[in-house]
Amino acid sequence: MSDGIRAMWMRGGTSKGGYFLAEDLPDDRDSALLRIMGSPDPRQIDGLGGADPLTSKVAVVRRSDRPGVDVDYLFLQVSVDRALVSDRQNCGNILAGVGPFAIERGLVAGQPGQTRVTIYMENTGQTAIATVKTPDGRPVYEGAARIDGVPGTAAPVPLEFRDTAGSTCGALLPTGRAVDVIDGVEMTLIDNGMPVVILHASDLGLTGQEPRDALDADDALKARLEAIRLQAGPLMTLGDVADQTVPKMTMVSAPSHGGAISTRTFIPHRCHASIGVLGAVSVATACLLENGPAAALAQVPGGAPLSLDIEHPTGATTILATRGPDGHVSSAAILRTARKLFDGMVYA
Repeated sequence: MSDGIRAMWMRGGTSKGGYFLAEDLPDDRDSALLRIMGSPDPRQIDGLGGADPLTSKVAVVRRSDRPGVDVDYLFLQVSVDRALVSDRQNCGNILAGVGPFAIERGLVAGQPGQTRVTIYMENTGQTAIATVKTPDGRPVYEGAARIDGVPGTAAPVPLEFRDTAGSTCGALLPTGRAVDVIDGVEMTLIDNGMPVVILHASDLGLTGQEPRDALDADDALKARLEAIRLQAGPLMTLGDVADQTVPKMTMVSAPSHGGAISTRTFIPHRCHASIGVLGAVSVATACLLENGPAAALAQVPGGAPLSLDIEHPTGATTILATRGPDGHVSSAAILRTARKLFDGMVYA
């Protein structure tokens, strides 16, 4: 394609990717995005992708016609080494940039002080509210907020999620059980915004404190996790997940830095440098179940809302959770940050 496509590149939370208005993308959207990212290629040398799933992401945003909603947001995961563009999951990190992007593009009028942007997440049919600092009606990206996995500080972007249970699988616990057994391993199959399979790291012969690089280099571990994941997919009503990016695979262990629980997550074939926002919500929810690998290990603090630090390889993600009448998480909030990196034209 010789004509450029208008795009903004942003860091959202601990991820990075391209933000596009839906109207700016061509009819052959997926082909164009593969070219823009440089996929399939492990280095993504011929595109803007960063040779990592966390930096090969896309947000497609449009003005919403839904009552009470400002914008609709479609998340697309562009595979690094395969010619695959998937819409089968959400991304709460990239979500952090949607509010600022919507204001920058004029989809939402910025207000003095701060602007609340209501976002419909097309992938899962759920709604989130982002609060963006807009002192003069325009987003600011500099500030004092810090999140693990991102160097430096930036302006805070609080995200509030509601009614995310079963957003992809149809139920918080798709099998109706807090504990299932696959290949002799006990696990929790859960979806509170992100489908996740939660296992004891010790059941896989690990401490759960291994560095990301060591886990990525463990081919036997990855093969075992994938075998379990392929069996979990149908149980979670996801069908054949061989070519899908969900469910995520999260190994849990006892917290080691004062948090609620420690995690190592595969997304699904590489170990995450941290943990996805909605994946952290699902893990936090599993910590509050009566049974299951996470519930057995979790150190749950008191108070309301509950503040749960989900430890990961580069720090921790804090989930503020409110229980509903059934004892499950009814709403969750998380602090993210975002930064605009460039605004211009990209070429496919």
